[in-house]
Amino acid sequence: MSHSLPWLQPEQDFPPVESTWGEQDPIPGLLAAGGTLDASRLRAAYGQGIFPWFSDGQPVLWWSPNPRMVLATAQFRLHRSLRKTLQNFRHSAHCEIRIDSAFSTVMQHCAQTPRAGQNGTWIVQSIVDAYTELHQQGAAHSVETWVDGELVGGLYCVALGRAVFGESMFALASDASKIALSALVALCRAQGAPQIDCQQATAHLSFMGAREIPRAQFLKTVSEQRAQPDMQWKFAPVYWDQLLSDSP
Repeated sequence: MSHSLPWLQPEQDFPPVESTWGEQDPIPGLLAAGGTLDASRLRAAYGQGIFPWFSDGQPVLWWSPNPRMVLATAQFRLHRSLRKTLQNFRHSAHCEIRIDSAFSTVMQHCAQTPRAGQNGTWIVQSIVDAYTELHQQGAAHSVETWVDGELVGGLYCVALGRAVFGESMFALASDASKIALSALVALCRAQGAPQIDCQQATAHLSFMGAREIPRAQFLKTVSEQRAQPDMQWKFAPVYWDQLLSDSP
């Protein structure tokens, strides 16, 4: 079996995701390396279920894992302690969810957050530049947890139509990233986005209700949802209602 990895020229199309390295290959989930990294390239990648992930000193590496970790918004697990936290957050005049008010700062915090088992960060400067450009075009967003006028947690994501792809989270206060994720789920539910891509499996995401599904199933939903009109990236406190009314 050949283990050669496609090396992309600047404007070359991605290979089919079916050619992604599998369990018998050196690095399962890896599709290709090289090529450009900018907003248009990210749009093309995400539309095909592909994302960049690499460290300083490496070329751009493109991934499309199979199976894919996905959080179905209807299956989000609101555990008792988080439910109580959200109820307190919602009713406090000192707490609010903001969207896209501090995108660059959210990315910087995500880049600086230590990750178990990782040295350094994959949110290198070229990643920051590309996603910032995508944000300026209205296809990347930050969901932010604010307390007493201070940004204490959040996440950023990519959205094409109603296809939503989670990227990274950070917290400077207890549960602040979970609050932002809960707000994203509530927003997606209110606007008909059925799933949030989580890319790779983690115990934390599993605890919140995410699970692995076949890549083909993931891509089918992405194809359907990206053809829908863009979501309205504004958070209304009423969006908490359905989430908090779910049975514990």
